[in-house]
Amino acid sequence: MSKIVIAGNWKMKKGLEDIRAFCKAIVSSLMARDMAGVMPILAPSYPFLDLMQGELKGSPVKIAAQDVSSHPAGAFTGEVSAAMLSSLGLEYSIVGHSERRAHHDESNELVREKLLMLMDNGIKPILCIGETLLQRDGGSTKEVILEQLDGCLRNVNIYNAENIMIAYEPVWAIGTGRTATGEQAQEVHRIIRSWLNNTYNQAIADEIVILYGGSVKPENLAGLLAMPDIDGGLIGGASLQADKYLKMIDIALESRK
Repeated sequence: MSKIVIAGNWKMKKGLEDIRAFCKAIVSSLMARDMAGVMPILAPSYPFLDLMQGELKGSPVKIAAQDVSSHPAGAFTGEVSAAMLSSLGLEYSIVGHSERRAHHDESNELVREKLLMLMDNGIKPILCIGETLLQRDGGSTKEVILEQLDGCLRNVNIYNAENIMIAYEPVWAIGTGRTATGEQAQEVHRIIRSWLNNTYNQAIADEIVILYGGSVKPENLAGLLAMPDIDGGLIGGASLQADKYLKMIDIALESRK
């Protein structure tokens, strides 16, 4: 069985003092828990990556970046390279989030370039894919998901399930308060796992962590985790509050029993 991942994507939220207060609120609680089978991840904005690693040192929390440049180095003002992230000792980075695709016109090919840059630098990508409301209502969810998988992972070698995570985030459920039902999410997760089996092999398909992202909160997490192909959540707003984040960790731990 894959580990359960509770990943918080903080987007462009939380400043220095808020982050320090959040870390103080969770660090001792997490260190007191038996976290076997559950991995907490938090993705703050770039300026706070190193700070959070220090604040949460000794805890089970992994720190992830929210994005990465497709360039290895050079005159690219404002961008952050995979080598820079690696120099901080980061193990994970989100890539291909729907907000990057929508607001920065990121194509599957660009996402693929970023993903490869991460992997070349020893960082595990959390690859985001998902359909818009128009695409879902038009009955093209499966087609869109397969197109994104084919485009982002074309000729990408995945040697074992630890190399990458995939996050299914229906765009129509991000920040809207709407959440795919467990059955709707499971249907797409099964499509993803089937594609992994056909493209790589059964072992990789079985073990790769596939997260659901889209208005996940303590109230609906247990139902999502009850689905056979949902291995955790990529969580926005609910992960910003220490008590809710800890509650979701506890729900994940309970689901392992």
